[in-house]
Amino acid sequence: MTQIAPCPRPPPLSNQVSTGSREESAPGLLDPARLPDHIDRLYRAAYALSGSRHDAEDLVQETFAQVLKRPRFVTADHELGYLLRALRNTHYSRHRTASRRPVTVTLADDIAGPVAAPAFDAREIMQAVASAPAVFRDAVIAVDIVGMSYREAARALRTREATLTTRLHRGRQHVARVLTDHGAAD
Repeated sequence: MTQIAPCPRPPPLSNQVSTGSREESAPGLLDPARLPDHIDRLYRAAYALSGSRHDAEDLVQETFAQVLKRPRFVTADHELGYLLRALRNTHYSRHRTASRRPVTVTLADDIAGPVAAPAFDAREIMQAVASAPAVFRDAVIAVDIVGMSYREAARALRTREATLTTRLHRGRQHVARVLTDHGAAD
């Protein structure tokens, strides 16, 4: 029977003599003072990921904040690769977080802003109200000028509340039409 000689064990890493090239690639702490050397390349990569200058700046800043939170062991040769990987992971985390948030839509009122109301004097408004048919005019006067509630105005005019709201709507339309026609004529 043949015996197989055991393979000699390699010496422990602590006993190995390192050469000059090995010392450069030995893992060490990420030096915060060297991070500014990589800003331009990280910014270009962030811009390619996000497509926006402001988002790219925020992404690089957030990546640096994440990297500097705790000590990182990297080789001097692989600092940029590590930072690019951290940048990509930060971008994906932000993207996932944003996709979980509900989408907000700006309302048309927010976009347009306040519209300058045409300036009508009281005389023009009262003439427009007076030109409305009697049933519409009474509803507009009771609710908009006197300030009655719909219920109170319906009782005072001896009609149902639903009828009053219809008359009020039509009366307001008449007043608005007269005022816009009068404003366009001027």
